[in-house]
Amino acid sequence: MIRVVVVDDEALVRSGFQLILNAADDIEVVATVSGADAVARVRDERPDVVLLDIRMPDVDGLTVLREVRGLPDGPVVAMLTTFDTDEYVLAALRHGAAGFLLKDTEPEQLAQMVRTLAAGGIVMSPKASRALLLGHPGAGAVNAEEAEESARVERLTARERDVLMLVTEGLSNADIGTRLHLSAGTVKDHVSAIFTKLRVTSRIQAALIAQRARLLEERRRPKADR
Repeated sequence: MIRVVVVDDEALVRSGFQLILNAADDIEVVATVSGADAVARVRDERPDVVLLDIRMPDVDGLTVLREVRGLPDGPVVAMLTTFDTDEYVLAALRHGAAGFLLKDTEPEQLAQMVRTLAAGGIVMSPKASRALLLGHPGAGAVNAEEAEESARVERLTARERDVLMLVTEGLSNADIGTRLHLSAGTVKDHVSAIFTKLRVTSRIQAALIAQRARLLEERRRPKADR
């Protein structure tokens, strides 16, 4: 069973997520709490995945994220958001968030997103991805930061680029290994090398750099057009 804790200041949101996720045979919501009780309950319940509201009146969601990620064998944390302030989202990336779910995510997608997170993948709804890219300073224009990111991507080997593209699609190491006919251990080594070369600490940070460097667009382009 995938054990989940839902953290949100609104009781209706908590109960809604609990109802949807508990309907899945392989997922159990072991606690639903407000922000003030979040760290203690996560420490007690030891869930696999935490769904955490990024903005709460009683405690800053980013503070909870930092504390939860600092726990020994801390769980994967995905942020719940309405994306009304992009700076909160970008800050969450820097503190190790593994994904972003909009609160109006379709029920049938929610359980699959939790499974992806538990397997080590990343999740970002299309709306969330667009909001992050548009919220990035200098989006739509080539600036010094984007040029440096592109240069880091260029330093990746061909195999590392293949792995990075699948990381960007949200696949876990095991799924990437299956797709590329590699062992999970080999994929893990490639991911570690990618993190080092891109100077990131999470899969979602690596995925965003790949998107901003237009790596996926480059790979989809016919060879004659390159």
